[in-house]
Amino acid sequence: MSRAGQKRRTRWAVVAVAAVVAAAELTLVVCLVAGVRVPGPLLVAAEAAVGCVLAAEAAVLARAWRRARRRGADGRAAVRAAVRENVPEPVRRLAAHELRLAASLVRWAVRRPHGTGAGGTAVPYAAGQAPLMYGLLFVSVVETVALAVLIPWPVVHAVVLVLDVWGVLLVLELHAACVVRPHVVGADGSLRVRYGALVDVRVPAGRVAAARVEHRFPTGSRLLTVSGDGVLDLAVGGRTTVTVELTGPVPVVRPLGGRERARVLRFCADDPHAAVAALRRAAGVRGVPAG
Repeated sequence: MSRAGQKRRTRWAVVAVAAVVAAAELTLVVCLVAGVRVPGPLLVAAEAAVGCVLAAEAAVLARAWRRARRRGADGRAAVRAAVRENVPEPVRRLAAHELRLAASLVRWAVRRPHGTGAGGTAVPYAAGQAPLMYGLLFVSVVETVALAVLIPWPVVHAVVLVLDVWGVLLVLELHAACVVRPHVVGADGSLRVRYGALVDVRVPAGRVAAARVEHRFPTGSRLLTVSGDGVLDLAVGGRTTVTVELTGPVPVVRPLGGRERARVLRFCADDPHAAVAALRRAAGVRGVPAG
């Protein structure tokens, strides 16, 4: 068997064992919450299994790190190479998304937007979803307080409280990410279309052919859709307000790593007329009357 095949077998073996151990851990947690008495030796065995899985994963990453170092990579590049080689892309993207959300909350608190660059024009879009997000935040806070008062069992109370507080924090982080990561019209005519830390579509300078204000209400409940003919819809609050036509398709990476290509971008802006005007100034494209 080739080295690549051996790597895949090792990685998937570790993933399979980790999944089994995680399921066992979840079962034990449910038993503890339900008040079922779990024998001490079983708890010790479960924790030992978790330790073994973590040790195996660390050993796999260490071997990949050493291989990268032997190829001449520095320490940081070797870590990145080891993680790319052994951690599935959806897991990497989810972990990176969590870190970006936390950073976005800090940026929101200090009023420091991300990625606007020198001379770039920020195009906000979060206002369209703000009422929904704040309403969801209010409901989450009320639920947290109510359950904290009503649940009498200490273990269940602690678990639910942690989950509810995490949910409140997640709502805040999602909205903060949309506020501090606006769309950006670059001074050189480039365009960056984003939704929080989930979607980031980059259009190089010289690729914008036309832009217009066009209010549309895409069907379906997905955040991002790309049709078969390369039309991307990135809706906020169930609508898009700006349509940008490109001279050629650009890559689109979905939140979990799926790849698409789009030649028309439809996205939402709080002030679509200002967004189109900024594109016309920076990219020198033709403007089309509002749709």
